[in-house]
Amino acid sequence: MRKRLVTAIGLAVGMYITFILLRFIATPVSIAATPNWLMMAIIVESLLLVYLWLLYLPWGRRHPGRVFLAASLTVTITEQVWATMNGFAHPGLRSWSLVFLVQATLIPVRWPLHLLSQAAVLGYYYGVNMLLGLPLSNDTLEWNLRQTLYILWFCGISTLSVYFYERLQWKQFTTRQALNTEKDRSEALLLNILPFAIAEKLKRESGTIADSFAEATVLFADIVGFTQMSSSMPPRDVVDLLNCIFSVFDQLADKHKLEKIKTIGDAYMVVGGIPDVSQHHVEAIAEMALDMRQAIATLGQQQQQPLSIRIGINTGPVVAGVIGRKRFVYDLWGDAVNIASRMESQGEPGGIQVTEAVWLRLRHRYVLEKRGLVNIKGKGDMCTYWLKGRSDTGQSVPN
Repeated sequence: MRKRLVTAIGLAVGMYITFILLRFIATPVSIAATPNWLMMAIIVESLLLVYLWLLYLPWGRRHPGRVFLAASLTVTITEQVWATMNGFAHPGLRSWSLVFLVQATLIPVRWPLHLLSQAAVLGYYYGVNMLLGLPLSNDTLEWNLRQTLYILWFCGISTLSVYFYERLQWKQFTTRQALNTEKDRSEALLLNILPFAIAEKLKRESGTIADSFAEATVLFADIVGFTQMSSSMPPRDVVDLLNCIFSVFDQLADKHKLEKIKTIGDAYMVVGGIPDVSQHHVEAIAEMALDMRQAIATLGQQQQQPLSIRIGINTGPVVAGVIGRKRFVYDLWGDAVNIASRMESQGEPGGIQVTEAVWLRLRHRYVLEKRGLVNIKGKGDMCTYWLKGRSDTGQSVPN
């Protein structure tokens, strides 16, 4: 409202300056013989400048509605006061109509203020002048009635236009709010499926999204014996238990700044070093694995269930990308992924089996135990290790 009011008052100031100049050109007068109309115009012009100045002050910024009423009544009632002081009533039909029209056009907000400004002008004209016994007009009763009906009609139309404009603006605002809410909800759902960087890229690009990473660390985890356990549980309890476990894992992934890829049944897959490159992704995955093992032990006690987890970790080059049209999936491919999966599937309950590549990165900060050669499908014999705990704290987590 304040910005619209600045524009409207600025135009009014320009109009009065133009009005004064044109009257001087049409009827040259000296300063000593300044007519009443000029004095009235100067007063109105001065007050409008004061209101314009107020709008740039803190008070005017907080109360633009009060400035609106003051400016509106200054333009419409000053002429009436001047006429009353000269002993006659003067209905300013043209000036009233112009002011109300300009208000409704340039400041179409807060219709009660428009109604109040109109009521104040008509109240002064009919109330004050009748109280002082001044004739409202020298015209016939029929003309006075037509005049009254006209101004009431014009005020009503102006106020109604502002009222309907406000309703339209409110509907547009609520519609935009609803659209923004839906947009935020859609983006939140998208971020639940895809990493933030990939989601942003998907919104910008329409083609295939695929990236190659020279090194990433992949972790697979599987809840040991969950299939047999779930066969004796009600379906709701099975889902609740899995949701509880995976929610804790999700929190750990956020804590260590890792990217959850997917869950398949009771298996959980997470990766470090993509899509945002990190120098410490192997260590972050190691911390995640140790925390997962501790968390599953704690949950087992809380749920009174024999919960145990088997984890496999590998590091190496991977390809990552988005597949699917109806349901987007961000997934990984490559030998590093397959080997990490084999580390998990050929591991032991409670164990964290890692490859030699992972061992080389972790051996100085973590306690690792050599398992020996393990035959990995498609790769042959590979030397693997058990991640036991953190060496820098002296912590050792048993199998």
